[in-house]
Amino acid sequence: MDQVFPSDFLWGAATAAFQIEGSVRADGRGPSIWDSFAAVPGAVLGGAGGDPACDHYRRHTEDVALLSELGLPAYRFSTAWPRVMPDGRTPESRGLAFYDRLVDDLLDRGIRPLVTLYHWDLPQALQDAGGWGARDTASRFTEYACAVYDVLGDRVEDWTTFNEPFCSAFLGYGTGVHAPGVRDEGLAFVAAHHHLVAHGTAVRALRGRGARKLAIVLNFSPVLADSSDDAHLDAVRRFDGLHNRFFLDPVLGRGYPEDVRADLAHVPEFSRAVLDGDEALVAAPVDWIGVNYYAPTRVVPLSGPEIPSNSGLPGLRGVDVLPPRGPLTSMGWEQRPESLTDLLVWLGKRCGGVPLVVSENGSAFTDVVEPDGRVRDVRRKRYLAEHLRAVHAAIALGADVRGYLAWSLLDNFEWSFGYTQRFGLVHVDFETQRRTVKDSGRFFAEVVARNAVPAE
Repeated sequence: MDQVFPSDFLWGAATAAFQIEGSVRADGRGPSIWDSFAAVPGAVLGGAGGDPACDHYRRHTEDVALLSELGLPAYRFSTAWPRVMPDGRTPESRGLAFYDRLVDDLLDRGIRPLVTLYHWDLPQALQDAGGWGARDTASRFTEYACAVYDVLGDRVEDWTTFNEPFCSAFLGYGTGVHAPGVRDEGLAFVAAHHHLVAHGTAVRALRGRGARKLAIVLNFSPVLADSSDDAHLDAVRRFDGLHNRFFLDPVLGRGYPEDVRADLAHVPEFSRAVLDGDEALVAAPVDWIGVNYYAPTRVVPLSGPEIPSNSGLPGLRGVDVLPPRGPLTSMGWEQRPESLTDLLVWLGKRCGGVPLVVSENGSAFTDVVEPDGRVRDVRRKRYLAEHLRAVHAAIALGADVRGYLAWSLLDNFEWSFGYTQRFGLVHVDFETQRRTVKDSGRFFAEVVARNAVPAE
């Protein structure tokens, strides 16, 4: 029998501006930290950058038509701060006009737009002034958020402040594998805190302007260990604290977890960055939490609590990360759909009645393009089915999950992996920009049309 979802369940797909738009110099757009980072030799596989990406800036009507062809009721996309404000401060009418047209095109086809305001593309001008290490960037973000809302707010109901602040702070300022490529453990936590301050400030400002549905999107990784002894349980606690609870708990009004604060005693920059009243500011109420899930993490305790981790996660001590197991995606990520069920059930309890939306979930595999042009991706289709069943199982166990947005609509620029990894429901030939719906895309369209996933 089919596993049927609630009648009002929200289906859709997601993208991010820098990964698909291209046209990085068009209509006054300014450079972003990802433009600068991608220009550094060796920073991105293949030496590729974000232009032309999927050429979405010029082909957005074609991509909206694809959403309609697939019957997807919702589309989550991000606005590019350097397109809206090239210097991070001054609005550019041509950039705002692009998103104005995009929203109209979506609504004309009955597709619900969900806007993400920040998906990692900070204007380079603001990075030059300190980036997320400077508290002033939070104020600039709120001005940007209001500028976008003032143009789109009469038609867009769903607003997300940040996508995965874990990545933009910890990978951008800690490990340096993402833009802006900084490697500074203390600065990573200052940047993370300023992301959350910006979230809280922007939520309050947008709510004051009449915004109805406000959210933040966080990426989670359930933590697994091979033993339940005290040492392994503490390793799970340490990793979970930094990866999951560090961002979630302040948004929910719990403040930064006390155990995480204790674990970060060796990072004094963090405690100095948190000013009186900040945690209350971060806790501005949200209407839903976006859940990005790709894989669990397996951990093992080290012999001493102060030994640095092999994971590269800033601040983590006394814990190593084990290799993933079982079938892997081409990114090397473990495929474990039951961890998505466990995560959603845990979040359902921890979020105190705040609804959840699976805002990203997907997989990278090598596609097989047949001579007739058909794109076969059996493994991605299987991944989708297994993880949709995992979401259904979580709902059956009481988790308040309101929607599922597949990552991604299109094959795209996959950050430091360049164009080597394909997540799309739609295949993109980057030489010709031709779009072809994959077998997985057609499978997902069938699920959406029936509001049900086939049982195993």
